[in-house]
Amino acid sequence: MRTRSAATATALAVLAGSAVLSGVPAVPAAAAGAVVVCTPGGIVADGALQRVFVADQWSGKILAGDYSGALVDSVDGLGTVVGLALSADGATLYAALPDSHQILALDAATLDIEARYDVAAAEGPRHLAFAGGKVWFGYDDPQGGGLGSVDPAGGPEAVTLGRLPDGLGSFGDLVLDSDPGKPDTLAFAATGLDASGGMGVLDVSGTSPQLVAHDNSQVSGAGDVDLVPNAPEVLINARNRYAYADGKLSGAGSYAYGGWNGDISPSGLLAKSDDRYVTVYRSGTDTPIVAHHVSDNEVGGVAWAPDSSRLFVLRGTDGDGYFLKALTDPARDVPTLTVYAPTKATRAQQLTVTGNLSMTWLPPDTKLQVTRTDLESPSGKALPAVTVKPDGTYSFSDTPPAGGTVTYKVTYAGDADRSAVTASGKVAVSLAPTSLSLNNNGKVYAYGTDVTFTAHLGTTYKNRTVEIWANPYGGDKPDKLIKTGTVNSSGNISATVDMTRDTEVTAVFKGDARFKSRTVASTGYAMVKTSTVVSKHYKTARIGSTSYYWFHKSTNPLLTTTMTYYPGRMQRVDLQVYRSGEWQTPYDSPRYFKLDSNGRSAVSLKSPGASGVKVRMRFSYENKYSGDNVNSTTNGSWKYLYFSN
Repeated sequence: MRTRSAATATALAVLAGSAVLSGVPAVPAAAAGAVVVCTPGGIVADGALQRVFVADQWSGKILAGDYSGALVDSVDGLGTVVGLALSADGATLYAALPDSHQILALDAATLDIEARYDVAAAEGPRHLAFAGGKVWFGYDDPQGGGLGSVDPAGGPEAVTLGRLPDGLGSFGDLVLDSDPGKPDTLAFAATGLDASGGMGVLDVSGTSPQLVAHDNSQVSGAGDVDLVPNAPEVLINARNRYAYADGKLSGAGSYAYGGWNGDISPSGLLAKSDDRYVTVYRSGTDTPIVAHHVSDNEVGGVAWAPDSSRLFVLRGTDGDGYFLKALTDPARDVPTLTVYAPTKATRAQQLTVTGNLSMTWLPPDTKLQVTRTDLESPSGKALPAVTVKPDGTYSFSDTPPAGGTVTYKVTYAGDADRSAVTASGKVAVSLAPTSLSLNNNGKVYAYGTDVTFTAHLGTTYKNRTVEIWANPYGGDKPDKLIKTGTVNSSGNISATVDMTRDTEVTAVFKGDARFKSRTVASTGYAMVKTSTVVSKHYKTARIGSTSYYWFHKSTNPLLTTTMTYYPGRMQRVDLQVYRSGEWQTPYDSPRYFKLDSNGRSAVSLKSPGASGVKVRMRFSYENKYSGDNVNSTTNGSWKYLYFSN
């Protein structure tokens, strides 16, 4: 668990001393459910409780958020708060209250106040750090600023001032830092613009702090100081320059120069806030790993999670204060990659793909892997790697051997500091047409005829396979694949259909890498099977050349038709009477009669009651009008009836 100085207040707070400001803004209502402060007074993360504590300097509050940034607890009415620090075990939170000259000890789990320590200084305390089992703080008074400590086990005499070793010069106040990897080490730097005390490192393991290193020429008006984990280095954000030094405070390492307000993780990651960005560096380098754009306004403070897994940022908003934002995987840059491919292209002609790879810092000679996926290489074919230019742009040319949709997938593999990223571009590459035909379209066949349908395929590249499908009319039978195979040397393939219904036959060529797919259809029509039986006649005999069924004039003929069945199907009955030398149709003919489930329908004709009457009847299926469109119109033969005495 990192016990850090919370010296991340704004520069105004650092330099304003104990000046009283009026007109404290209210916390914006938009922040309900979030950690939000008006003026940051410090931020520190507690790994034991998985909480982040933020001080609201002028509103007199301390707020606790979880590791997602959501508000879980708060305490108010504290007065000005300008520094936070945690005990080594993370159980106690300390807060500096300069207006009341106190240091508070709070239960980190509940934010209940456990103790108040009075500090007898003209200005302060502020800028806390926990080291050597004590809370250390900076202060200022007419006799000169200095270093004080609070011993949580010290009882009423817990607070001690004047803890700096003699002979260090004058200090306007101190910013402090400690490091859990160096639990008995304390770093300090002077905040006063005319202070001569400079900066130093103390060993606070004993009764009195011992000077480890000191330099009064490195700094003037420090805003922050940080011990570097696992290295004898100290970083200072000073008014006159950004300094770094080894254990002897001589120049060491290479760090990003410039005004800096940030934090160092226990793993040595440096988070540097600058206006709207928080940039992360590895210790000892001036090359950024990633720059997080966290706000359109200023950043109010940063703090690492003790395990370096998250970085907590106070994100400034336009007039709404500062909101706590949690950056997950903060030390890994997430590049963006674009691919711009032409919308259309001609097969076997060169095309060019361009794009851009954007990241915080682009390593030289960065390579991109390119894979082309098309009809000939459905699993992808690797193309030569592409080198990204220093400005992040790239381009490559390719001649697609296959048509159809061609996909260019571009991949940046990433590394220890950068996530992998992939993007794709699609190109519609032209395909050549081919011919495909199917015979027998529009032909009508007797019921049950076996009909051979032959498809003919023209020129293709590699694929010579054709499918033949049959789709019988009617909603009860789906499409059926009746043949699939390679066409013969003449380009033909055939399949046989049993024509019991009108049937749409389809030939399908699915295309290949150079030729388009093609589908053609041919519809064959099937008549129904029908027969009619006449009964109740007393004989059959010809009249002229026509054979008649003879009935007595008072007998009602019965005609029974059997027809191919389909649900709801009806037979059409045509009736004509022979008069004045011609067959005449009565006004109520034709009529339709429903078939039973066996496909039968019996029609009884009322006798005329007179002799010498000639009648003929025909029993047919009529497409659509007989109740369905499954078969083609089929007319039965005429049945001739004669009524005699």
